[in-house]
Amino acid sequence: MDYNDSSQHQTLTTKQKAYALVTGASSGIGYEYARSMAKREYNLIIVSNETDALHEKAEALRKDFGCEVIEISTDLGRCEAAKELYDECMRQDLEVEVLINNAGVYHDRDFLKDSAEFNMLILNLHVTTPAMLIYYFGQDMVKRHKGYILNMSSITSEIAIQRLGTYSATKAFLKNFSRSTHIELYHEGVFVTAVRPGAVATTLYSISERATKTGLALGYITTPEKLAERGVKAMLRGKAQITPGFLNHVLLFLVALLPTCALRLIRKWKIF
Repeated sequence: MDYNDSSQHQTLTTKQKAYALVTGASSGIGYEYARSMAKREYNLIIVSNETDALHEKAEALRKDFGCEVIEISTDLGRCEAAKELYDECMRQDLEVEVLINNAGVYHDRDFLKDSAEFNMLILNLHVTTPAMLIYYFGQDMVKRHKGYILNMSSITSEIAIQRLGTYSATKAFLKNFSRSTHIELYHEGVFVTAVRPGAVATTLYSISERATKTGLALGYITTPEKLAERGVKAMLRGKAQITPGFLNHVLLFLVALLPTCALRLIRKWKIF
């Protein structure tokens, strides 16, 4: 892992000394989560394997908000990544009050047609790493009787369909795990929230410009800025989960009505 601590140290108030740790913060939704927390006077620990982009975003955050930003460049798709990240935060004596598990990958591809390396990556990145980050940082939050955890799930957590098998299954894990830990930790003063968006206007999903404009106009695609702000508000209010967008609720209802035989025909006729 590469560690880059900001050289700009300031005299901080007690509230300002608290850190929000955001994974996958070098672009898209993760960067907007970091901005949303900086607006609320948190210092930041931003994590990504995209070292150059991470440094660029850190500089922008320091300039825009005047907060302390600690950059940690590491691959969170490794089994040992969560413990290493936690140990580094302890080494630097960083008190993590907010943990935002945002890092993720996406492929619209049949399970068997993806590489073994990618399948291991998505399982570690969406399951092992966020769960173990909650395990390590969550224990410290319980001792302080204060903490917030946000997990990025997806509406696909309710949709087991072709080409999204691993993605939707790992997002279902995050949804269910969030609910369980929300119940376990709520009376300890630690609040766990799952955010389940539909399509988001980022490069992750490879949505065409035309489709993005149409989706934004109709409301079934949201922007990273709006999603991050809604997610943070829900987390700070102690909500168990949110699914932004009325049309996403309609989609979930309609898909639930489709029997497996209908989905097989959709596959056979290449409708989707």
